[in-house]
Amino acid sequence: MIETWRWFGPSDSISLQKIKQAGATGIVSSLHHIKTGDIWSVAEIEKQKAIIEDAGLTWTVIESIPVHNDIKTRTGDYLALIENYKQSIINAAQCGVYTICYNFMPVVDWTRTNLMYKMPNNSHALKFEMTDFAAYDMYILQRNGARDSYSDEVVSKADARFALMSDNEKQLLEQNIIAGLPGGEGSYTRETIKIAIQQFIDLGTEGLRQNLFAFLEAIIPVAESVNAKMCIHPDDPPFSLFGLPRVVSTADDAQQLLDAVSSIANGLTMCAGSYGARGDNDLVQMTKTFGPKIYFVHLRNVIREADGSFFESDHLDGDNDMIGLVEALLSEEQRRAESGEPLLAIPMRPDHGHLLDDELDKDGVKPGYSYMGRLKGLAELRGVIHTVSTLMSR
Repeated sequence: MIETWRWFGPSDSISLQKIKQAGATGIVSSLHHIKTGDIWSVAEIEKQKAIIEDAGLTWTVIESIPVHNDIKTRTGDYLALIENYKQSIINAAQCGVYTICYNFMPVVDWTRTNLMYKMPNNSHALKFEMTDFAAYDMYILQRNGARDSYSDEVVSKADARFALMSDNEKQLLEQNIIAGLPGGEGSYTRETIKIAIQQFIDLGTEGLRQNLFAFLEAIIPVAESVNAKMCIHPDDPPFSLFGLPRVVSTADDAQQLLDAVSSIANGLTMCAGSYGARGDNDLVQMTKTFGPKIYFVHLRNVIREADGSFFESDHLDGDNDMIGLVEALLSEEQRRAESGEPLLAIPMRPDHGHLLDDELDKDGVKPGYSYMGRLKGLAELRGVIHTVSTLMSR
């Protein structure tokens, strides 16, 4: 696999030099300064690509070219926005960046309720706590019908939790949920998010799924014509939030998506942490089933709780079979090599990482994207990949 690293551009507190010292060779990045829906020009892509290459690295994956909400709802100027998206794919390929990760999550991108969950060793992880999320949904956002979205047990716990929340805790919870996390598409106010939520609830699961398929029918032929590979990121978390529809959460969702537009350009991002937040997703089997269409991998681990809560564990110490997943990915690479396919090595990045003491008080460290935490994860994953590769070659 190709070892890559998420880099948020020139303003990232983690320099390209540090990334190179970590041993990664590929960069996963985006043009965060370009407004969602606008065309990525060749000049802007080349500018960022030059910075990356001057550091001795390669821009391996775009993560992501965001999909405008009007495309997801097929409202407003969605046809013009789709044309812009097509042109951005063409321009990226012209600049030599062919792998594009994107998502089709409605309203909120990846979501956590606690960005500083203390681990037993006093490092800090990201956590999604169902009780806190329900408390926010019911009492702070006050979404119509919110109580009906949760089990009686979760509602009871959320009632008790909210009664004990301080004003500061309420403010921090709202900030974590709707203010926008690294790599997301921006932030909402309490009022604007309620409007957006209702729009997608009215659309429904099958409505959103059909809009995704229509989007793919428009862009995939363009991607295939320029040898680009589109790899959709799963929902994070992979279940409904705020009563919103989810269409990329399970193996069945992935199969429907691939069947909807049959093309080498229509592929998947295997995000172990996102798919793995559901206990009914078998990551190893999914990788074996969808291997030929997996073009990008996020390797991270989670520990799940019965009510749907989860926190991000050490990369090799969670509920997901990371060693089995790596073995399945390496087997897919081996299959590609033996069949003579041009796309061999799969880019992977150590996704998220714990905040360790060395960076605890440093400015500019993005939640989940500390240097030391990801470096630790990369080192552990590198050891697994090396060992499994050696055993497979014997």
